[in-house]
Amino acid sequence: MNAELQINRGRLLDRLDRLAEIGAIEDGGCCRLALSDEDRAGRDLLVSWMRELGMVVRIDAIGNVVGIRAGLENVMPVMTGSHIDTVRTGGRYDGNLGVLAGLEIVAVLNEAGLVTRRPLAVAFFSNEEGARFAPDMMGSLVYAGGLALEDALATVGIDGSSVGDNLQRIGYAGDAPCGWLRPHAFLELHVEQGPVLEREGFDIGAVEGVQGISWSEFTITGMSNHAGTTPMSMRHDAGYVAAATGTFLRELVKETGPSQLATLGHLQLAPNLVNVIPNRALFTVDLRNIDEAALQQAEQRLFAFVETLAAVEGVTVNHRLLARFEPVAFDRELVGRVEAAARAQGYRVRRLPSGAGHDAQMMARLAPTAMIFVPSVGGISHNVREYTAPEHLEAGANLLLNLLLELAA
Repeated sequence: MNAELQINRGRLLDRLDRLAEIGAIEDGGCCRLALSDEDRAGRDLLVSWMRELGMVVRIDAIGNVVGIRAGLENVMPVMTGSHIDTVRTGGRYDGNLGVLAGLEIVAVLNEAGLVTRRPLAVAFFSNEEGARFAPDMMGSLVYAGGLALEDALATVGIDGSSVGDNLQRIGYAGDAPCGWLRPHAFLELHVEQGPVLEREGFDIGAVEGVQGISWSEFTITGMSNHAGTTPMSMRHDAGYVAAATGTFLRELVKETGPSQLATLGHLQLAPNLVNVIPNRALFTVDLRNIDEAALQQAEQRLFAFVETLAAVEGVTVNHRLLARFEPVAFDRELVGRVEAAARAQGYRVRRLPSGAGHDAQMMARLAPTAMIFVPSVGGISHNVREYTAPEHLEAGANLLLNLLLELAA
């Protein structure tokens, strides 16, 4: 890459810091739940930066924001981007890096007076995390046509309010049709959120695809009774079914193999008292695998286990699927370009799958898509201690700059 066309590390870090001030929580983390007041403030800041850079900004009906830098020809743009919503105890890099690196690249091209043949688009998508409204990647899923707009708008979140009402409240129910701009290609820069690159000494990850994800919610209804007077053989213990499911998940992973992941993530017991047998247990299970057939088998085994145990214990089960996405393979040629460009710039690069879901997996339905990963220190993310070294932030952004110029030329 031409040495004159390098991103400005200080400016990128400054923008990351300024965005992190919105929804700041203790120890340097961020809480900007989707469509909250904090999310609105973050959106307002990014839209102001886009307009300062001379970009045309459009907002669609699910609140996705796209800024466009015109090209020499009015053809399909090359798009990059990610999200700026966070989990309740999020860090400052997850999602934010991919959006702000895109804006930094536009700033560099403006300063160089360079206009690409294809337009460049920088997007940030609504409710990627799914921490307030399920499913995650909602905005990009609607954009790609995988979820009906009316269903997304009607979704009720953890606080009892709907997506549609909150979009209106924060002023981001846009007038552009969802999926209005189909990209020529889509590239997303993101922190790895895992330990592989750091542990193995790589600077860049060329992401080959994204694991399949299955989120389930189970409600077990039993009967409360005295913990001291009720014989074990006469109990209808909803809490036991939840606990046994957590243990079963570990055995499922051991038997399926290392590509299978399983997490009992959310658990509520009622009446939640030390000396009362629980009459209700609500819990979630997150299953992930890079192989669709293996993921389906894990689901079937989980559902059968819970149903069988519930019958034995004399409790009832209600099961609700919160999210289900098949594994996604990214465009082979574009993944190869990421790998080759990283090597050409002197970076140590490794191919790997993504364990987390990303907007790129939805955009892969519309255009050739790939992702660039940079190392996460300690593999920590969704945590206030999330950290990526400045030199790796710079490396990822420079690689993205190089590839966007190639694709837009």
